[in-house]
Amino acid sequence: MAAPVRALTRCRFASTTGLWKAVNHEARRSNHTNSSGKETHFGFQTVSEEEKGEKVYRVFENVAEKYDVMNDSMSLGIHRLWKDWLVRHMNPIPGTKLLDVAGGTGDIAFRFVNYIRAQKEKMIRQKLKAQQTLSWSEISKTYQEQEMGSLGASQAVICDINKEMLKVGRQKLLKLGYSEGLSWVAGNAEELPFADDTFDVYTIAFGIRNVTHIDQALEEAYRVLKPGGRFLCLEFSHVDNPLLARVYDLYSFQVIPVLGEVIAGDWKSYQYLVESIRRFPPQEEFKSMIEDAGFFKVNYHNLTSGVVAVHSGFKL
Repeated sequence: MAAPVRALTRCRFASTTGLWKAVNHEARRSNHTNSSGKETHFGFQTVSEEEKGEKVYRVFENVAEKYDVMNDSMSLGIHRLWKDWLVRHMNPIPGTKLLDVAGGTGDIAFRFVNYIRAQKEKMIRQKLKAQQTLSWSEISKTYQEQEMGSLGASQAVICDINKEMLKVGRQKLLKLGYSEGLSWVAGNAEELPFADDTFDVYTIAFGIRNVTHIDQALEEAYRVLKPGGRFLCLEFSHVDNPLLARVYDLYSFQVIPVLGEVIAGDWKSYQYLVESIRRFPPQEEFKSMIEDAGFFKVNYHNLTSGVVAVHSGFKL
């Protein structure tokens, strides 16, 4: 782990006046502003950092309405299994407070709510089985109480920089009938609008590769997590099977942009998304970046031979 990051973390929590936090926040904002003239990548193009932010915003603004349909088409529906695996691996308990960044369409948050509900139902069944002498009215009352608070104070906050993606997520919320435990916030992963030590779990699924400064996003993830909190990232990664890698490359560059044009009327946006996947760091390199941000016990799991990987770390 990088020593400067440890020092920064110690200073952040040692401050009792809040002055250091204000100075640190202003310094990071100044660095971000001063670096706006630097170059970075947008897919395989070289652009200014400021231009990348604008281009990425437009990409997701363009694809928001067809985002879920394209995910199903591009992955043949497998993205649903990857997201299910992520939430099972998270294994949240009732009372967990989740921050899902770049989660505008709500896929992770909805799964989180479903998982918590299932956990609560399991707990109540176990409780009732252990008390065989309960009357019918007492059993009925227990289930009514369960319905009134099915999430057990759990909450998922969906944070996304793109207002169109948030709009799509809210529309899904109404369509699917979720009524509690979810809130939506417009915010930048590099400068989250939340206080220190707020969340139990931070997730980001298929979003971090689009961030201009990944190191800043990771530092922000560390900042908003409570001590003992967990970072989880689901992202496209590097395939470890040479034969599959060749097939995957062919499919990515020859098929996905065509699907984008046919389904969403947008070739360029999906060409960028494919290129951004190839530019993202391999598993071990990204693991090191997470450790440099201050996380401990960092590991990763390859899914579908590394087409995607889930990285995990803890704020200790």
